[in-house]
Amino acid sequence: MQVDVLNIKGQKTGRTVDLPDEVFAVEPNDHVIYLAVKQYLGAQRQGTHKVKTRAEVQGASRKLHKQKGTGGARKGNIRNPLYKGGGTIFGPKPHGYDFKINRKVKDLAKMSALSYKAKESAIVVIEDVVMNAPKTSEMVSIMKDLNVSDKKTIFVLPDYNENLYLSTRNIPNVTSALLADVNTYEIVNADVLVFSENAAKLFSESEVEA
Repeated sequence: MQVDVLNIKGQKTGRTVDLPDEVFAVEPNDHVIYLAVKQYLGAQRQGTHKVKTRAEVQGASRKLHKQKGTGGARKGNIRNPLYKGGGTIFGPKPHGYDFKINRKVKDLAKMSALSYKAKESAIVVIEDVVMNAPKTSEMVSIMKDLNVSDKKTIFVLPDYNENLYLSTRNIPNVTSALLADVNTYEIVNADVLVFSENAAKLFSESEVEA
C-alpha cells in the first residue's frame, strides 16, 4: 500500500512509503482484537479490592447464648456475616486481572487493528518533525494543518524524541508512542495514526530482513 508523505503543512512532498499488505491489508480478526484489548485493560487494573471475612473483623468470639432452650435460632459469635458489622461472605480478594495470550495472537491483533485503520484511511505519514525545543503551540499548528486537531491522534515515532513528547503531552487528544511500543488498544482507541516517515519505512525494512 503506497501512502503519500506529507510535510508539516499537510502538503504532499512527492515522496511515498510502501506499507506492506502483510501488515496493513490482512483480513481483520475481531476476536483477537478483543482478546488483546481485554488483556491490556486487565493489566491496568490494580486488583487491590479487599473485604474482611468473619476471621478479620473486630468482635468478641464468645457464643452469644446457649445453643438450645431459648426458643430462638442458634447463634455463634457477633462476627457472624448475618449481623451488622460481621464479616463478608465470598467477598472480593486481591488478585490480578492480567492473562497470557500468545505472541502470534498479539501480532495478529495489532495487524488487524492497523488494517482497520488503513481501510478507514486513518493513517497519515508525515516527514520527520524536527523541534529544537518543546513547543506545544507548534504541535497544535501541525495538527491543524494535517486536519486532525479534533481527533484522537497518536504520533508514532521510530525513537524517543523528548521535544516531541513534551510538545504533545499537554494536548488532551494527542499522544506520542514508539513504533515498538504501540499496542492494539492504543491503535483501536485512536481516530488517526500519524507515522513519521522513518517510522513508516521500518515496516518495509523489516519485511526485507525477514
